Amino acid sequence: MINAVLLDTSFFLRFLNDEDPLFKNADDYFRYFLQKDIVMIISTISVAEYCVGGDLNELPLKNLQILPFNLNHSKRTGEFARIAYEKRKKGELKVNSRNIIPNDTKLFAQADCEKTIGIYLSSDTESLKVFNLIKQETEPKFQFVDLNVHYNETFGILPFLD
Repeated sequence: MINAVLLDTSFFLRFLNDEDPLFKNADDYFRYFLQKDIVMIISTISVAEYCVGGDLNELPLKNLQILPFNLNHSKRTGEFARIAYEKRKKGELKVNSRNIIPNDTKLFAQADCEKTIGIYLSSDTESLKVFNLIKQETEPKFQFVDLNVHYNETFGILPFLD
């Protein structure tokens, strides 16, 4: 049973741009979560990332809970980041030129620390690489769901024809 989902910045970039190739998937997930009363959460970290190119008022805040970054998140971030940095140093983690480890591990830590969060939803394939390597060393309490996969497939729902 999923109580809550942490939506990352990439989700909102797709959801708020109806010309994005993943807009339909994002919109379908959003509607599914509303229909199933699954709490949608946005981190203050994602808000900051979104506001680099967008405006706070564009986010669907009335449908979201805002999660601040707290001390327990900081501790878990250190554990996750240590794994990611060690893997990168050993050549086991190859990521694009952007520095994704700090914010990814912060968001993962929040999803891991918050008892109600069962899913982290993202379209960020670089972030997924970091998650998979962290998962080799520790057992996160949440599932990484790739926005590239439609919610029907993720949740095993058979679509019926109208």
